[in-house]
Amino acid sequence: MSKPARLALAAAVAAVALAAGVYLRLEQGRQSPDAAAVSALTQQPFKDYSGDLATIERWRGQVLVVNFWASWCPPCREEIPGLVSVQKRFAANGLQVVGIAVDSAAKAREAAEQLGVNYPVLIAGMETIDLTRRLGNRVGALPFTVVLDRDGRVVKSHLGLLTEAELTALVAPLVS
Repeated sequence: MSKPARLALAAAVAAVALAAGVYLRLEQGRQSPDAAAVSALTQQPFKDYSGDLATIERWRGQVLVVNFWASWCPPCREEIPGLVSVQKRFAANGLQVVGIAVDSAAKAREAAEQLGVNYPVLIAGMETIDLTRRLGNRVGALPFTVVLDRDGRVVKSHLGLLTEAELTALVAPLVS
């Protein structure tokens, strides 16, 4: 490949990456989900590892960090140690992280054990991606995190990897 062709290809790749980054940043800045979407999140029954049904509503009154993830998602797996750390650090102050795995129970359990997950994990099918879209995840990607205050209001919805430092800065004022 000639030097001008390589430069043109590199410029095209950079332009696509920039456009994708701008798009994701704009999507993250959209308005908060409506009350119906939040109600759907808290009332939607999900299965636990045993197949028993549970809803997010059971943790109402706590600051909730609801993280949608999958065992096959590298950024999800990278994000989980930070969620584990934040759960450990703020649990006594009324914080509850809840993972919703868009995965099979067996794969979610295996990944959670490997990663030392110390918070509840619920299991969901791919149809749950539609719920995440209603919550602000316009592209339907993972990981996706929704933070609810003690009154069940959305404080933040975040598409993509959320670092431990970003999550700590977000939840610390809510649990103090």
